[in-house]
Amino acid sequence: MKRKQFVVIGLGRFGVSVTKTLIGNGHEVLAIDIDEHKVQEISTDASYAVQIDATDEVALEQLGIHKYSHAIVGIGEDLQASILITLLLKEMEVEKITAKAKDEHHGKVLTKIGADQVIFPERDMGRRLGNLIGSNHLVDYLELSDDYHVEEILVQKGMSHWKIEDLEVNRKYGCTIVAIKDRKQNIDISPKQDRVLREGEILILIGKPKSIQKMQKDYDKTVK
Repeated sequence: MKRKQFVVIGLGRFGVSVTKTLIGNGHEVLAIDIDEHKVQEISTDASYAVQIDATDEVALEQLGIHKYSHAIVGIGEDLQASILITLLLKEMEVEKITAKAKDEHHGKVLTKIGADQVIFPERDMGRRLGNLIGSNHLVDYLELSDDYHVEEILVQKGMSHWKIEDLEVNRKYGCTIVAIKDRKQNIDISPKQDRVLREGEILILIGKPKSIQKMQKDYDKTVK
């Protein structure tokens, strides 16, 4: 994997987590915060850690921010600072800007002033938790887009010994089973239609969220 250069501005829990993950994946990270204590705490993990006010254009220019390929603005509570920093990064022609938003309104503003990607950690985590605890057999899922999800569905006792073709997931729901993970974490990619399911295995499928929800409801009725 090619080593990339990132700058993370704002060292709250989100910014620290992003910094440590990027470093763990072998990338270079410049970590910035106005709080000297936060900078000291991350200094042993980040490639570089600097205490400055990131709303100060001159300070950012002196750090050579324009040389970094990707900037992550992890400031969510101070909306004015978040917006101003994103705007400064855009004017400095940083190649890609990802910004954390507090709410939908904040997100719209960030998008309008040039953020390439806006994320909503609290909203997305709440949605994720609600989906996971609200299902009897949903193990995990990934939003590819608003239209398509990849979801992991637990094979329960009532579905054990069925063949994939018996589920008719494509014909009934427009979904596709792309893999099956067994209890030992072995993965069968593009399993054949006559593949027999076993209790405790996990179906990995792709489809539209509403279609997958409909499949899960029908699945619940079947396994009861």
